[in-house]
Amino acid sequence: MQTHLTEAVRATPEGQEAEAILRKCTHCGFCLATCPTYQLSGDERDSPRGRIYLMKQVLEGAEPSATTQMHLDRCLTCRNCETTCPSGVGYARLLDIGRQQVEARVPRSATDRATRALLRRVLPRPRLFAALLASGRTLRPLLPGRLRTKIPPTRPTPAWPQATEHTRRVLLLEGCVQPALQPEINPVTARLLDRLGIGTERTPGAACCGAIDQHLGHPEAARVHVRRNIDSWWPHIEAGAEAIIVNASGCGLQVKEYGHLLSDDPNYAEKARRVSELTVDPVEFLLQEESRLKRASDAPERIAFHAPCTLQHGQKLGGRVEALLRRLGFRLTALPDAHICCGSAGTYSLLQPEWATELRNRKLDNLQSGHPELIATANIGCQTHLATGTDLPVRHWLELLDVE
Repeated sequence: MQTHLTEAVRATPEGQEAEAILRKCTHCGFCLATCPTYQLSGDERDSPRGRIYLMKQVLEGAEPSATTQMHLDRCLTCRNCETTCPSGVGYARLLDIGRQQVEARVPRSATDRATRALLRRVLPRPRLFAALLASGRTLRPLLPGRLRTKIPPTRPTPAWPQATEHTRRVLLLEGCVQPALQPEINPVTARLLDRLGIGTERTPGAACCGAIDQHLGHPEAARVHVRRNIDSWWPHIEAGAEAIIVNASGCGLQVKEYGHLLSDDPNYAEKARRVSELTVDPVEFLLQEESRLKRASDAPERIAFHAPCTLQHGQKLGGRVEALLRRLGFRLTALPDAHICCGSAGTYSLLQPEWATELRNRKLDNLQSGHPELIATANIGCQTHLATGTDLPVRHWLELLDVE
């Protein structure tokens, strides 16, 4: 694609990166066929190719409008288009740059500004989020229906394994909303690792991965979270921690990109690169221990697995969890359109509720078409979002495993 970016834009690292991405696009349109939002609206401006044209115009000096902003907001950042693209266009990174440009130049309504500011204020702070969630559970009968469905019931918090002097040690990112929404996931992960002879280091200073600010057009605020996490992890890395395990695939994708996000920071570039190298999804780590794994005694045999977009399109690990589960004796039901997003997409289900609900319903129709006993997934956002539309249990896949 031929580009004519303004001199001011080309003078910035982000502008140079955007230009390189734009030049890879060949207008082929393959991305339209796999874009969930284009399937919903039929408007090319709600497709990757259409949004690329909108961002190109802005970077070339055109004044963005509220309409430009709306079509960029509607993108799920699911990266399905990146899997489809034959030219290797880094669409998600271009979208981050484009959203930042538009966010700085197009004023939002007071309501929209307040909503986004509230999400950026509350979600990355585990204690504040947990307190507000507890209040929401108390007031749940009085809340509007749409908000009421977003509040999951209280779940008991399993005990973490007792501290044991294991030779092997890993770090675990506990996340910002996961401990309150589904408090069992992190202890279950730690117990599984403990039974494999691997100790889990807890680092309370590391919480939000930075993805919320990153995808809402505030990359500098995201970098604050990135640096804080690196500072929290670094002493443990220097002491020999062999991996950083992130059991929420959306957060895992973000942490794997720390090296790129801080590549121009002389104080953090090398540390960020090392953190990205050490970060693994649980399936990458557990494949090395597969011979010792088994299906948990209380786990149903017939399940449907929803691969989050951040796992299959972002981290490029599609099919690995499914293959492991099959080898451990699970019967996975067939899943039509497994590559299509469920509509969760971080804050998307809160900011674009109509489209998110439609995508969720389509995904659940497909997940339930094989009559599974349980739906498993690998990301807290997907798990919470899907659970609002079905009576089937929706669990993290690690909860289904045990050790011989």
